[in-house]
Amino acid sequence: MPDYDGYILCGTPRTGSTMLCDLLVRTGVAGSPDSYFMDTVSPYWLTEWSFPARGEAAEAEWNRRYLDKVIETGRAGTDVFALRLMRADVEGLSGFLAPLFPDAPTDRARLEAAFGRLLYVHLSRRDRLAQAVSYVRARQTGLWHVAPDGTEIERLAPQEPDLYDHDRIAAELAHLERLAGAWDPWFADQGIEPLRVVYEDLADDPGSSLQRICTALGVPAPETVTPGVAKLTDPTNAEWIARFRRETGMSAT
Repeated sequence: MPDYDGYILCGTPRTGSTMLCDLLVRTGVAGSPDSYFMDTVSPYWLTEWSFPARGEAAEAEWNRRYLDKVIETGRAGTDVFALRLMRADVEGLSGFLAPLFPDAPTDRARLEAAFGRLLYVHLSRRDRLAQAVSYVRARQTGLWHVAPDGTEIERLAPQEPDLYDHDRIAAELAHLERLAGAWDPWFADQGIEPLRVVYEDLADDPGSSLQRICTALGVPAPETVTPGVAKLTDPTNAEWIARFRRETGMSAT
């Protein structure tokens, strides 16, 4: 049996969470992590599940039904529940759970009342400027994820020209710095010591990162790893990063 009832991938945008989610699903023993609580309740999953509108049931009853569906989907027929949680959605999820678990006084207490014994996996990225550029380009082009053969996996908007925008990169860099910097105080406040996974290490050697997580969970890791998601970068990313560093005098990481 696993050592935990579930785990939460705690990240910020463009830290490799989609690649890691794909790898964990492929193990067949580690649930199916996804953003089930983006913006408190994910519109994507409401559509995917043909879930009734909120007004069709009392709030507490509706929240309980949604939570039950999340747990079922996040387990995906395994013994382990899995969730991807962005830092911007922590307070919304805690507020969602509070009426269901009124005796749970903290975020961690509510999460563990809902999902059981949890391993917290913190995803971060050393090069925050590269993270910001990746985010800006994804928003401009509409393309968020590709397979190793270049096939599009996730496109959220039609292709548009991607044009260098110093102010937008600076704004996203500051925003991502704030989000990334908010995780450690939250972990400390909740008494959590997370398992830390860094994007650059994950991208260079996915098998090692997957092995660490599976070992911590107490589930078998696959002998071979074939990622279904590739790094989405090209020479334009490097050009924008170099240009931004020149314009700001920022040193390389």
